[in-house]
Amino acid sequence: METLEQLFCRIRACAHCASHLPFGPRPVIRGSATSRLLIIGQAPGTKVHASGIPWDDASGGRLREWLAIDKSTFYDEARVAIMPMGLCYPGRGRSGDLPPRPECAPRWHGEVLAKMPHIEQVLLIGQYAQQYYLGSDWKGTLGETVRQWAQLRLHLLPLPHPSPRNTLWLKKNPWFEAEILPVLRQRVADLLAR
Repeated sequence: METLEQLFCRIRACAHCASHLPFGPRPVIRGSATSRLLIIGQAPGTKVHASGIPWDDASGGRLREWLAIDKSTFYDEARVAIMPMGLCYPGRGRSGDLPPRPECAPRWHGEVLAKMPHIEQVLLIGQYAQQYYLGSDWKGTLGETVRQWAQLRLHLLPLPHPSPRNTLWLKKNPWFEAEILPVLRQRVADLLAR
């Protein structure tokens, strides 16, 4: 039977959509069979593509602030898994990076999740992760989905993307920091303390 590490080797060798990737494939994924927290974001940006380290940018700094954890905890694969919707940098569009490649999640996520039996909390960062994982529970917009977090399955928590580009959204929606961040921080602290 294939281990998670062997599966990750197959994933990191994937070139399925190479012809669509401006810098070629470089799948970015982390985790272990003991991980309890799973972060599902959009896709690596150019900085992460270059380093191979997920959330190795300003968005990652803000995400760690939201979670109230330091870098060493965040990158402790025994506790935290990171799996974007698109595993490679998709390229640039008119108003930022292109959406995640649509092939990745259906091709790899199910296999990865089957090998991470201890995941208790999944953070769905951005609309692509939310639409894919929430299905009919998606509320039509990211803002409304995040606002209605308490109505969703307990182990799924939708979040806006922590990109500096979303600073205006965060200012217009102060309820996010007031209502959701305390819940998020408590869930993460409880989970990682075990």
